[in-house]
Amino acid sequence: MSKALQILQKYWKHDAFRDPQEQIINAVLEGKDTFVLLPTGGGKSICYQIPGILLDGICLVISPLIALMKDQVENLQKKDIKAIALVGGISQNEIIDVLDNCQFGNYKFLYLSPERLQQDWIVDRLKELKISLIAIDEAHCVSQWGHDFRPAYLKISKLKEDFPAIPFLALTASATAKVQDDLIKQLALQDPKIFKKSFERKNIAYHVIKTENKLSKIKQTLSRNSESSIIYVSNRKACIDMSSQLNHLGFGSTYYHGGLSHKEKEKNRLLWMENKVQVIVATNAFGMGIDKPDVKTIIHVHLPQNLENYYQEVGRSGRNGKKAFGILLTSSSDIISAKSQFISILPDTSFLKNVYIKLNNYFQIAYGDGYNDNFSFNLNHFCSQYQFPILKTYNSIRFLDRQGIITLQNLFSEKIYLQFIIPSKEVIRYMSLNTHDEEIIASILRTYTGVFEMETAINPILIAKKSNTTEKNVLEAIYKMHQSNVIHLKIHTNDSNITFNEAREDELTINRVRKFLETQNQQKEEKFKKIVDYIENVSICKNKLLLTYFNQETILDCGICSTCILKNKKNNINLVHQVAALLQLEPYSSLEIENKLSITTEETIFALQELLEQNKILIHSNNKYFFKQ
Repeated sequence: MSKALQILQKYWKHDAFRDPQEQIINAVLEGKDTFVLLPTGGGKSICYQIPGILLDGICLVISPLIALMKDQVENLQKKDIKAIALVGGISQNEIIDVLDNCQFGNYKFLYLSPERLQQDWIVDRLKELKISLIAIDEAHCVSQWGHDFRPAYLKISKLKEDFPAIPFLALTASATAKVQDDLIKQLALQDPKIFKKSFERKNIAYHVIKTENKLSKIKQTLSRNSESSIIYVSNRKACIDMSSQLNHLGFGSTYYHGGLSHKEKEKNRLLWMENKVQVIVATNAFGMGIDKPDVKTIIHVHLPQNLENYYQEVGRSGRNGKKAFGILLTSSSDIISAKSQFISILPDTSFLKNVYIKLNNYFQIAYGDGYNDNFSFNLNHFCSQYQFPILKTYNSIRFLDRQGIITLQNLFSEKIYLQFIIPSKEVIRYMSLNTHDEEIIASILRTYTGVFEMETAINPILIAKKSNTTEKNVLEAIYKMHQSNVIHLKIHTNDSNITFNEAREDELTINRVRKFLETQNQQKEEKFKKIVDYIENVSICKNKLLLTYFNQETILDCGICSTCILKNKKNNINLVHQVAALLQLEPYSSLEIENKLSITTEETIFALQELLEQNKILIHSNNKYFFKQ
């Protein structure tokens, strides 16, 4: 029995490796650079954790999300394997302590974000460690063609110069052929061993359901499938609203988004992980590194940005091998809304140049000056001064960062800190005199128990939810307390830091990167078209569409997706006649047709599409279909 298999059995209690885990581990143990493409749930972490245990020294794991790092470290620690992470929000002294532990404490794993590699003193400390392996998780982030590109990932290749004899292991769950080639180049992998596994998840049924009443469809789906579920939405407000609606309907629900405090994220995550609630409603901030085998259903309420994101998010279901569902709900307005959200905010060359020039003017940088100048920067103030749309401007500045023209750090780190500076008795008296704010203040006191002892970061959205009011009212109550000398208030308004890496040259600078911008925009538009095609194509198996996107061909239809179910119905013609007969009586919505005829959503959609194509029916502005006279 190999040592790797002994480790697997001892710590993970599995009798055998999944294909091709053992081959990957052997390549790493032989000291070879390795590229791994395993679909979500394919067991990527074991591919670096087992070599990390076997090799003499510490395995450095570069990972993009705190949630992922925390989850991995916790799992290793439960197995009595010494692991530690450099997460955000810790002081320099705490970082030094972590690195000292790694150097002198026999730790086997050190997790850190790619942004940490931008701090030279941390890289210098890493050089003092006995590093045995460098693993890059979510490696698609290295490529500018990847769906979640992070500029800081480009710094990783410099570690090759510092650790030339140490193998690199790059792992990802979703990368097209173009991204694969690019990330191998960007990471400077030397003659890498390449391992790929099929993207096909035979136990997942991919369904696209068109409906104008998404909440009703969610209720129906969750009632039929009472197991653990994730509902993905596009923004924080929708997150909170949807969770509240589900709780009102009797489904145990919590939520997760990037604006929550670390404590709140962890509390909500555990509620769901421990099956104390059925559903977690989340933005795409949730998911990486979340390994929950019993997830039955993934529902997308809004269109995902691309098929890579969609595949990864749906892939968090069915990891126990049982049948699972990936359901994408769409309405008539979704494509227009998504285009506005994803495509309309892309800057063209003219807009980018204008932002760059105004950015220099904002900091009073003269032509030919500015090299290595550093400034605090508030995006909202900048956009307000020049009447720029925020998201389009943000994308412009991110592009300048990716091209190395500027370096952007700590975007959107604005926080509200407060501390009560009067005794608790006086706070109670203040509440009695300001009854309109009483519940808000009580929620702050209940949520943040240390607010009398220290300045405490406050999450206004959370307090608004707990006190059943709006974020605006919470902020007004906080400002009123500050004016009344009840609290000490501190607001960090500089939401980022900008360093200019080049002297100002205006048109010359932008012309140099114009082609990259045009290519990037074209790529994002193409990715969006693929999402639209996935939704609208009712003739090709959904599983086939996904596999083709990832350059994998398959002959057989899956038989369980929404398209295949329609194809396999023998009574489609009768369905069309039934729907036509019903609409000849009076107009009905798709949901009303479904209920009247006791047919499925897929059958209803099929019949309506057939009648629309035959030009026999039309749709009113109130989303009711009627038969043409």
